[in-house]
Amino acid sequence: MALFQCDFFSDVLGLSTSMTVILPQETTGQIGMAGGSERREHPTLFLLHGLSDDHTIWLRRTSIERYVAEMGLAVVMPAVHRSFYTDMAHGLQYWTFISEELPALARSFFPLATAREDTFVAGLSMGGYGALKLGMRHPERFAAAASLSGALDITFDPAEHIAMEDDVWVAEQRNIFGDLAALPGSDHDLFALAERMAQSDGPVPKLYQCCGTEDFLYEDNVRFRDHVRGLGLDFMYEESPGEHEWGYWDAQIQRVLAWLPLRPPGTAPA
Repeated sequence: MALFQCDFFSDVLGLSTSMTVILPQETTGQIGMAGGSERREHPTLFLLHGLSDDHTIWLRRTSIERYVAEMGLAVVMPAVHRSFYTDMAHGLQYWTFISEELPALARSFFPLATAREDTFVAGLSMGGYGALKLGMRHPERFAAAASLSGALDITFDPAEHIAMEDDVWVAEQRNIFGDLAALPGSDHDLFALAERMAQSDGPVPKLYQCCGTEDFLYEDNVRFRDHVRGLGLDFMYEESPGEHEWGYWDAQIQRVLAWLPLRPPGTAPA
């Protein structure tokens, strides 16, 4: 595998930012790790970080480079800070960045496939929210989307958020989403996005969701699981003992990689 720390300027954000990229490399003499790459343009996993992390975290906390080495899969890990992958009400336009500018720039810098069948997204916690948001708002672009311990229910009951007027977390959410009472049913609401996608006539990505049973986000994940199961989507859910921590995510990202619908080399897009 080849590893790139890519620093670049974003016109959408109006500042310099970074992404970490893993690219397949065919190797025969590397001790301890084989490499595979049979395509000129690599199928790609956009792998998203959580609230308190950055573009380096998956490489630092898991063995993601080793896990993908024989798959011929590129991995793009961007930095989005504490944005919830959203065009912020009071901040920068991270949804436009992650959904439009970043894929175009990454494909201009690196030999990444553009076909929907070769494009996947996954993430943990806040990144799990971002991954499903990308997959469900742009089902024509992604063949699969996966959430690990995702922060999947970002809606607020108006009465509750008024009662929590001085709460720091609610203030941060207002900076991101604006009027919290307007979140249910909006383009930020994953429950509503799942319903819309289920009713559409277009392509629908495979969805994967997992969460540890001791995770503080477990109940939110159960609610989303039950909601999606009732919609008839192509959906896999897994749970097991685990908290909101990297030992769990290191194990689960391997299950996500095994689940991805990678096309055999030489197979044309559908």
